[in-house]
Amino acid sequence: MTTADCYPCSKEAEFDRLPPRECVAYDEHWRVVHAFGTAVPGWLVLLPRRHVTAIHDLTDAEAASLGVWQVDLSRALRSVTGCAKTYVVQFAEAAGFAHVHFHVVPRMPDLRPEHRGPGVFDLLRSPDQEGVTADEADRLALALRSAWSGGAVRPPGSRSDS
Repeated sequence: MTTADCYPCSKEAEFDRLPPRECVAYDEHWRVVHAFGTAVPGWLVLLPRRHVTAIHDLTDAEAASLGVWQVDLSRALRSVTGCAKTYVVQFAEAAGFAHVHFHVVPRMPDLRPEHRGPGVFDLLRSPDQEGVTADEADRLALALRSAWSGGAVRPPGSRSDS
């Protein structure tokens, strides 16, 4: 189920026509996009593929794969961007974005102290910051896909036997 007035759902309805930045990776439950309006290359957003507005409404299957996705995306970002760590954040309160979504943000070693922790959100939709272009986001999406297909990191959502 998708909802017409929900931005993530409107993009899901166009799934087969999405550019790399809008579909970095996916499975039957989750889709990964590169955030728009950010000054941070690699700022990813993990979205359920159906409309859901609260974590407690995730299905058992969605919930079971959520942590695996978050860790796999963090590993891929470390491999591709060289980040020191990733932040994983969920609020889903902005108008048009009540759809549950998880920000997976690479925290680079040289990130200024005022932008660490919750301050990183100053780098999202900030007119004072130079934003990541659509072309840059597409290139990064393809680099992440390449890291997964090349075996540098485990593909998102995949399970290992170890």
